[in-house]
Amino acid sequence: MAHEKLSPRQKMIGMMYLVLTAMLALNVSKEAVEAFKKVDNSLTLTIANYGEKNNLIYQQFDRAAAENPTKAGAYKSKAYEIKERADEIFNYMQGLKIEIIKVAERDENTPAVRGNEVIIDEVKRIDENNVPSQILIGANENGKAFALKTMIVDFREFLIETLEGKNPTAEEALRKSLNTDDGRDPGGDPERWENLTFHALPLVAVITVLSKMQVDVRNAETEVLNHLYSQIDAASYKFNRLEAVVIPDANYVTLGGTYSAKVFVSAMDTTQKPRILVGNQEIPIDNSGKGIYTVKPSSVGAKPWGGVIMLKSPSGEEIKYPFNATYSVGVPNVVVSPTAMNVMYMGIPNPIDVSVPGVSPDNIKIKVVNGNFSTEKVKRTGGEFFRGNWAVRPAKVGQNVQIIVSATEAGGRSTSYPPIEFRVKAIPKPEARFAGKNGGSISPNVATAQQGVFAVLPDFDFDLQYKVTGFSILYTDRMGDFEEPSTTSSLTQKQKDLLKRLTRGKYLTIKDIKAVGPDNRTVDLSPLLFKID
Repeated sequence: MAHEKLSPRQKMIGMMYLVLTAMLALNVSKEAVEAFKKVDNSLTLTIANYGEKNNLIYQQFDRAAAENPTKAGAYKSKAYEIKERADEIFNYMQGLKIEIIKVAERDENTPAVRGNEVIIDEVKRIDENNVPSQILIGANENGKAFALKTMIVDFREFLIETLEGKNPTAEEALRKSLNTDDGRDPGGDPERWENLTFHALPLVAVITVLSKMQVDVRNAETEVLNHLYSQIDAASYKFNRLEAVVIPDANYVTLGGTYSAKVFVSAMDTTQKPRILVGNQEIPIDNSGKGIYTVKPSSVGAKPWGGVIMLKSPSGEEIKYPFNATYSVGVPNVVVSPTAMNVMYMGIPNPIDVSVPGVSPDNIKIKVVNGNFSTEKVKRTGGEFFRGNWAVRPAKVGQNVQIIVSATEAGGRSTSYPPIEFRVKAIPKPEARFAGKNGGSISPNVATAQQGVFAVLPDFDFDLQYKVTGFSILYTDRMGDFEEPSTTSSLTQKQKDLLKRLTRGKYLTIKDIKAVGPDNRTVDLSPLLFKID
């Protein structure tokens, strides 16, 4: 990703603390001290915002590594190594601020320090200029500023090494923001970075300088994290749909046998259809990119089959992926199958189709354990109805539903069959959508044209609706940080006004998203993070 340039507000803060440092060195009035307090408070707010943004990026690494450990696992490890190093130097700076204030105040329990937080407005000896130099410079230049410089240099070089020469713009930005070069004093004589940065400055100036350094650390952390995340898919296939897939070793198991299946997530690109060959025959591909293989067996037993899938890689080369499978053919028996999925969901009717070869549907009865049933028709997503002559409503999650079938055959003989079980799950949590997206980049025009936030269940067969009941919008620009809530799925007027202020390179966060489903459960949805392009 491109380097995140400082906003006019951040540039203003940087200029103010440099000017105020010079003024304070000349023993200017208390007004200058109060102005420096305001700068530090602004820097503290900026630090908090960077922390929240970085946490969202780490969540993206977690999701990417969970979906594909092989591709994203190494990048996640690097990301968390960056977090560890950034937290180490950030906390060291915070510890210096706390130590300076407590020593200057001569009070271990000063109200200016709450836990690990500094309250600059509570500091009484705000213009103290001996203690900071004693702690940071020391009598023989053995103060803690020298250790701080070493940590900054190590952190900077670690980040540059992590970039591996792939982002020169970011490298240059890191060298500038984390610069520790020695310089010259006002008289033109050579001077060490430690003295130029901290020597003889009053407490309020030193605290603000350290806060500014903490902002630089978090900004550098963000810079390299964005670069790392962009590398995950740099040379990978671009997939736009995920789907759970279950492939059994055999679809027919005799009594006493063992059923086993491979369960995994399949990714597909609906914009590119593959070519699939079974033997010398190319099979048809449906609109979702899946091959449809059909065959009518003429005998019982195991039936192996296979072929090859051919798909173009990002480089344009057609890659071949061989596959093999087996199905079994057995003598017909009672069949109970859910027509929508291999599980049943709590709180909704689940259609099933029950048939017994040679028996009229009117002579088939079922009994349901852990639930009840009806003959209602159930709609698919898209408006069509599922095939099925019953709909089952489970009573409890965590306990299997049993379907017990009995049939009256010709001549009046009644036969009961062994129970057939299905797992019961809660309805899946939906995903939040804004402008039809769950994150990434968005233009100001698209954002301002939206009416609200919606919840969807991608790739879920049932026609279910989740209703968003509230969300908040968080946005930061040169004027500060702004957050506006809504108690419905629609944007409020204040939120619409806030969206009109979007500018390129900034981030828009939609968080605290809540939705209610058909089972009347309120669920918290993952936040959405958009970069304005």
